[in-house]
Amino acid sequence: MARPTYHSAVSAQPGFDPPPRIGLTTYREWAAWGVWTESADLLPASYADSVAASGAIAMLLPPAGVDGPGGVEAALDGLHALVLTGGPDVDPERYGAARDPHTGPPRPDRDGWETALVRAAIDREMPVLAICRGIQVLNVALGGNLLQHLPATVGTETHSPTVGAHGRHDVRLEADSKIGALLGPGATVATYHHQAVDRLGAGLVARGWAEDGTVEAVELDAPGWVVGVQWHPEVYDGARLFAGLRSASEAYRAVATRR
Repeated sequence: MARPTYHSAVSAQPGFDPPPRIGLTTYREWAAWGVWTESADLLPASYADSVAASGAIAMLLPPAGVDGPGGVEAALDGLHALVLTGGPDVDPERYGAARDPHTGPPRPDRDGWETALVRAAIDREMPVLAICRGIQVLNVALGGNLLQHLPATVGTETHSPTVGAHGRHDVRLEADSKIGALLGPGATVATYHHQAVDRLGAGLVARGWAEDGTVEAVELDAPGWVVGVQWHPEVYDGARLFAGLRSASEAYRAVATRR
């Protein structure tokens, strides 16, 4: 049976082109507000604000323990793009490594949910923007691994200079790439991470690097628009990147509606 299609009174108007819907993965943390302290699904507002500023609609995707591929597929059915957001370290067991003392505690809720989401999105050729932790989830989901404590590799705290505040550093971008077409040959970016991509996952190609050689941007060499960045475009100078995601989501919607 074909799935029903629902239309609001506004979207039914002739010539109306509704904004694309972009899914954002969320944190699940203990949080306090008012008189309450309890587990909450949350996300810094800068993510949704960046999606809204691009002209799209932000839809939150909490790690709500939806089991099996059916739940993942249903979550993606109403979306036109996916953003994997920042957050805690990916469990090194997922890429067959021993835990470094600097690696944070495992978060199986987010790891499992986001891995399933990004694999399903890639299978659909749905646009994906993977941010900070997101680029790490993307890489591990495709069989890559991570540097668990970057200062031990590069010898500095450049990528996370101040606890609780985003730093800045420059990245070099490959001109002949999706991200290079959007941002040019380089950019100054907001940074806050102590892990990074090491061995690239299947199909991923490095497209951006910090001065110390750390991989800062990747793209998937496959149909669709899949871009990962190690920095935080949602907090600094990210309008062009989110505009690129919105354009990709509109192209995806146009093709998906013809299938």
